[in-house]
Amino acid sequence: MDDTDTAPHCAIVGAGRLGGALAQALREAGRPVTGPLGRDAAAGTDGGAMVGDRPGAGAVLLCVPDSEIAAAAAAVAPGPLVGHCSGAQGLEPLGDREGFSLHPLMTVTRDGASFAGAGAAVDGTTDRAVAAAADLARAVGMRPIRIAPEDRAAYHAAASIASNFLVTLEAAAERLAATAGADRELLAPLVRATVENWAARGPEQALTGPVARGDEETVARQREAVAQRAPELLDLFDALVTATRDLAGPARTFSGAPA
Repeated sequence: MDDTDTAPHCAIVGAGRLGGALAQALREAGRPVTGPLGRDAAAGTDGGAMVGDRPGAGAVLLCVPDSEIAAAAAAVAPGPLVGHCSGAQGLEPLGDREGFSLHPLMTVTRDGASFAGAGAAVDGTTDRAVAAAADLARAVGMRPIRIAPEDRAAYHAAASIASNFLVTLEAAAERLAATAGADRELLAPLVRATVENWAARGPEQALTGPVARGDEETVARQREAVAQRAPELLDLFDALVTATRDLAGPARTFSGAPA
């Protein structure tokens, strides 16, 4: 018998980007899944009871905002495991339910997402719940790693820096480049190569540029250009110079570039 024949039936509640992407990925993996359902579908036959008629086998996965997890979990009919997809929250919002957390470490846009190869932070109130979360993660090609409740906020902050803040940083670069007649497409290959170098070699070996080589005159000219062309970015530029100087190491000294 194929493994998918005995896989737990999963109902996904929350018809946003993540709920839709996970439902599609699970279906493509041959897993039995219902949804994504509206956020009010956790109760009654729309969600909980639908999977609850297979005791010990069903799961309801809540892809809802953090502030709505507790209410949605409380509304699920008795029976199935209840999980949420928050990266920052622990298991407390699930109340006394046997449940789990499953946070895909992947950006999800309006076009969806590919989860293959991504990490997934999992946890559970019981060994069975942890195993269910890990199984769902592996089903769509993710690598599960257990993150303890006290580490969730730090883990999620790291994810925001790596993904969300990177986009903010590239938006700043794009805005400044536009003043010189350059567009996003010109910067994109540089960004891709930089990320690949960081992933393969780590930050110290991937770091290049005037700060890394101690070229203080160039950094000063860059700062002057930022002040003239995009003064709203000057504080960000200064903060990044300081952080990059720290990464480059104490051997790098700058006498002419304000930090």
